[in-house]
Amino acid sequence: MKTAKKKYRSGPLRSLHLAAKDLRAVDALDKAMMRHFDVACVTPVDALKPQAIKRIREHARMSQAIFALVLNVTTPLVSQWERGEKKPSGPSLKLLTLAEKKGIEAIL
Repeated sequence: MKTAKKKYRSGPLRSLHLAAKDLRAVDALDKAMMRHFDVACVTPVDALKPQAIKRIREHARMSQAIFALVLNVTTPLVSQWERGEKKPSGPSLKLLTLAEKKGIEAIL
């Protein structure tokens, strides 16, 4: 099974996280502490305002329909996000955060 490639906040945090994984592998670090390292080192997911979602889409030069296909959601849902009627969550929010920080190419 192929694992997803992690996106780290910075190079030093990547190194710290990999060292923590090695410590976990030899039982020198418990699961709970490893979860703390995961949260601290991997790209954070913050709530996005409707204007930010629209800006991400427009920066990518995509229509709402194409943007929805890229995110694997419906076109009406993208419209609702941009109007503030609904808020993205879960995997959609993670993808939007990556697109905002790294560009739409990061999720294509």
